Amino acid sequence: MQPPGDFDALRGAILERKGELPKRLTQVAAYALDHPDEIAFGTAASIAESADVQPSTLVRFAQHFGFEGFSGLQLLFRARLRERTSSYEDRLRTLEQNGAALAESTTIFNGFAAAAHRSVDALTAAVDPDAFERSVTLLANAETIYLIAKRRSYPISSYMAYAFGKLKVRYQLVGTAAGIDDDMLAMATPRDAAFAISFSPYASESATQARAMAARGIPVVSLTDSAFSPLAECSREWFEVVEADHAGFRSLSASMAFAMALTVSIAEKRRRR
Repeated sequence: MQPPGDFDALRGAILERKGELPKRLTQVAAYALDHPDEIAFGTAASIAESADVQPSTLVRFAQHFGFEGFSGLQLLFRARLRERTSSYEDRLRTLEQNGAALAESTTIFNGFAAAAHRSVDALTAAVDPDAFERSVTLLANAETIYLIAKRRSYPISSYMAYAFGKLKVRYQLVGTAAGIDDDMLAMATPRDAAFAISFSPYASESATQARAMAARGIPVVSLTDSAFSPLAECSREWFEVVEADHAGFRSLSASMAFAMALTVSIAEKRRRR
């Protein structure tokens, strides 16, 4: 069997065979899609430890997709990074190589700006226009849009709620100080819809709420960062947006841009209707 030629082809192959992978290989697949940079730069021992598998499992995973060994798979992940490297990263690397003395705060600022640039730059390629249009139509037709998010995802739903209020779109922001989220969600009907957001490590409460809505026939659209996210399984439409990181910290640059594009598109479709 020929191995995939690039990261996108590998991702497609993983998704296609997702249901037939043994438990440990599924574990590696989820880790690989959630942490591609770690796969590119880590050693087999460090990656295995992080993914909570044996190093031999990494070899089995690579061979399952046509590679002779793990090193061949790793080359594909490194090629992905080379393709995604932005000019901002090149500039920072050049500064480091030249020994330029930047103040620590300036270096941090430039690093986060570069990460935001990479995230937003990759957004267009990550979002299927047809799926986006279907999601806009689905949510625009809803009587009330329930916004489900926790922890790092909550600023996105909070800003969407602010924008929906200004745009006169009926919504319900889930995440109350009174702890009545389940009571609030119980009022939703199939004429409504939900937009759920969760990134790794996934908020179990958000996944539980999204699954409960879907089980009651309420359509769910979600924003997440992996095909192995619990939101992907219960969503009518779902979008994978991966934020680039700086020193292990991830911002919400691309996710916020996606959310605001969705919000305004919903309002515009409702206005035309």
